[in-house]
Amino acid sequence: MKPRHKRAAIIAGGVAAIGLAAYFVLNAFESSLVFFFTPSQVASGEAPKNRAFRIGGLVKTGTVQRDNLTVSFIVTDSVKEVPVSYTGILPDLFREGKGVVAQGKLTDSGKFAASEVLAKHDENYMPPEAQHAMDQAQIEKATKTLK
Repeated sequence: MKPRHKRAAIIAGGVAAIGLAAYFVLNAFESSLVFFFTPSQVASGEAPKNRAFRIGGLVKTGTVQRDNLTVSFIVTDSVKEVPVSYTGILPDLFREGKGVVAQGKLTDSGKFAASEVLAKHDENYMPPEAQHAMDQAQIEKATKTLK
């Protein structure tokens, strides 16, 4: 083999190795990416069916039902509601009427099966995307009321 051919083979092998590494990194990134949706977006069908995502809003007052470690409640953005089921220990700050973000998947029946539940850490904080989504839902509700 001529030195020029060896050099071309090494460069081609290096490019292939870099391409393969980039593929694995991007694949891992995509599989760990979790999107955030509001109850209105979930109700309109924007949320993925067979993939984990996060839903955020307020825990509707009077909807928390406990059965040992299984807890059922409703998350609302004051326009739409999504029933949530979670098995595990809830955070200490989980309360009715307070903000919550749950991660999990939608079941075939339309109920959200949460694998993780996060509660906001004080009464003044809400994740920016949750606050924006709640504001948008309120604007849509007010617009529909005026029409």
